[in-house]
Amino acid sequence: MSQELVASAVAAIFDPILHRPIGELGVVRSVEVSRRGAARVKLALTVPDHPSQHVLHDAVVEAAASVAGVKGVSVDFELMSDEERAALMERLLPEKKIVGQGATQTRVIGVASGKGGVGKSSVTTNLAVALAGLNYSVGVIDADVWGYSIPKMLGVGPVPVVIHESIIPPEAYGVKAMSMDFFVGEEKAVIWRGPMLHKAIEQFLSDVFWDDPDFILVDMPPGTGDIAISLSQFLPRAQMIIVTTPQITAQRVAKRSAMMAQQVNQEVMAVVENMSWFTGDDGKRYDIFGSGGGAALAKELDVPLLAQIPLLPAMREGADQAKPLVAVAPDSEAAETFVQLAKSVVSLRPRVRTHPELVIN
Repeated sequence: MSQELVASAVAAIFDPILHRPIGELGVVRSVEVSRRGAARVKLALTVPDHPSQHVLHDAVVEAAASVAGVKGVSVDFELMSDEERAALMERLLPEKKIVGQGATQTRVIGVASGKGGVGKSSVTTNLAVALAGLNYSVGVIDADVWGYSIPKMLGVGPVPVVIHESIIPPEAYGVKAMSMDFFVGEEKAVIWRGPMLHKAIEQFLSDVFWDDPDFILVDMPPGTGDIAISLSQFLPRAQMIIVTTPQITAQRVAKRSAMMAQQVNQEVMAVVENMSWFTGDDGKRYDIFGSGGGAALAKELDVPLLAQIPLLPAMREGADQAKPLVAVAPDSEAAETFVQLAKSVVSLRPRVRTHPELVIN
């Protein structure tokens, strides 16, 4: 009876990489319990140098020790064969597909801006964490291949593991992320032409085990270059959020990203204004970067201005220290704004596209 209870408790442990019960994944090789109450569990690791081996070890020890009569727990590990890894991913991914295409319910939302320096990546990061806090499964693609910053802002790591032919994205704060940052050396720059960029984005969309998330946020590079064109081809149903600052000049530049999305028939769903004001110690709001840019852009595009995010030193500090504001300061003014933004994004479903020229007799 103790052996059956131990086996059941161990099988229910969730794999920290694949987020499935390890009993379902075929990770549990054997469970033995001696008459004296010594439990011995053997597990098969999906990859060599498994980054969460110690997590699995501790979870197994805790689960087995919780069974009455167990007085000691030992855990042994071995490595899955290539055939076993292939069979595992075949069960999890019966067919290869691009996330966000087909009948899947995943909503893909690009976060774009006309220029750099408006806090687009900070908005992407905190919006993703806010959506995860609402119990949605969320992934982020860092498509800004020249100025990648999402991994540092989220604090995701280590380097993604590969099981068979699938890249498993690392996760932090309930958000999975994929970025060029994982594959480029610290002292190197990405100097690629259009075809290589196109292929990289395709791999992020098709070769990564996203596991059918509710949302994929795409942190777009500034402007209207090759990446934006590639994404419009892979994800024609993606929605777009345009990030600007209150400055009128920034609003004019951000409009170009919106025009790009409209030209490739992607839906511009909303505008988000970042760095809207700074609240001083005296309680007064100061318009550091002017005012009116977000509202003017939203009016021009005929979409809602979903959020005005205040300028806070804590937001910059959180980005530098891999501590998103929404996660570490949930009661702050900006964090509450992001949560409300996430709720608004959830409610703004993609528009239903009609073709009145098509008539069914």
